[in-house]
Amino acid sequence: MKYKVVPFMPSLDHKNPSGDAAALQLNVIVSKHADEGWQYVGLEGVSSWVAPDSGCFGFGGKPGYPTIRQVIVFEKRD
Repeated sequence: MKYKVVPFMPSLDHKNPSGDAAALQLNVIVSKHADEGWQYVGLEGVSSWVAPDSGCFGFGGKPGYPTIRQVIVFEKRD
């Protein structure tokens, strides 16, 4: 069995931030990969840490921070 993981960051309009737009974007991606023989497994969150930026000679530095990214998991049977 093969697996594929695709990043997912839906673009939402601030005037209409409903889940409908995100669902439509997810549907487009899942359908595209299904046409290529991949089966949708699920949507997962991946936690990570963005490293701090020390800036230039110590000026303009930014602290690190945690982040969560969404990924879509697909599988394909051999």
